[in-house]
Amino acid sequence: MPKTRRPRFGSLQFYPRKRAKKEIARVRSWANLSEPKLLGFAGYKVGMTHAMITDNRKHSMTKGETIFCPITILECPPLKAVSIRFYKKTPDGLKAVSDVFADNLDKELERKIILPRKKKTKIEDIKDFDDITLIVQTQPKLTSIGKKKPELFEVAIGGKKEEKLKYAKEILGKEINVKDIFKEGQQVDIHAVTKGKGIQGPVKRFGISLKSHKSEKNRRNPGSLGPWCGQINIMWRVAHAGQTGYFQRTEYNKWLIKIDEKLENPKGGFIKYGLVKNPCVLLKGSIPGPRKRLIRFNFPIRPNKKIPSEPPVIKSLNL
Repeated sequence: MPKTRRPRFGSLQFYPRKRAKKEIARVRSWANLSEPKLLGFAGYKVGMTHAMITDNRKHSMTKGETIFCPITILECPPLKAVSIRFYKKTPDGLKAVSDVFADNLDKELERKIILPRKKKTKIEDIKDFDDITLIVQTQPKLTSIGKKKPELFEVAIGGKKEEKLKYAKEILGKEINVKDIFKEGQQVDIHAVTKGKGIQGPVKRFGISLKSHKSEKNRRNPGSLGPWCGQINIMWRVAHAGQTGYFQRTEYNKWLIKIDEKLENPKGGFIKYGLVKNPCVLLKGSIPGPRKRLIRFNFPIRPNKKIPSEPPVIKSLNL
């Protein structure tokens, strides 16, 4: 007799399946980098296309041949360093001590936060600290997505404590370009919030199979719950309707194929996005989220050795 086996539906890795708190993804861990530089950047998702590239993977069966490659385009206008955040070690972990803002803040930042009228503290006044991060803002006004309100988020810095402080002083209040942080051919970790789909039933949410068309009541609901039926509540592991999409997700080791300073736009611009006016990043494969959503990408915390460190030769790019 064949063994009856039915794997469960829906990974328990992603519970609870509820909406993300913010549209800007939260980064919980950063790569260890000895060089003093920002460990992450951000860009707006333009959409997907494909390219024909020369395969340069060392042990690939198609090495040296021209292969098809799906590509996601991210438009990356320069970020601007808003403030330096100082941290101090406590028994409960790192705690923020103070923030030192730049002198020349954009007027669009008033749409996001209440700007300080006077600088209360200076960098020289803070002597005792254990770590430093940088608060940066995006500049959506430089894009064609029809938005002025900037996003604000925190980015870690590589290197030792003294090197971090020196680097942060240099770039405070200045623009940071994607080419200053990343290079072509390297890997990046993607942090994004997926496309929201609202309340959905168990068939779409977990992929359970439809019951027989002769089913007495519901066809798209889970089948007999067996011994759980007698309980007042149904176990949380049972597939039921609920929020689908708009979840925060992380994808590791995406291959950065190219950093294009001036991408050639298709006639009329990209569908549901518009014209790309800033430097953009081409990444292999798909990325969570709809068009125009902010995607954060950082240095990889556990890089894949099989992915080459050199970018492939792009024979043609379909736009």
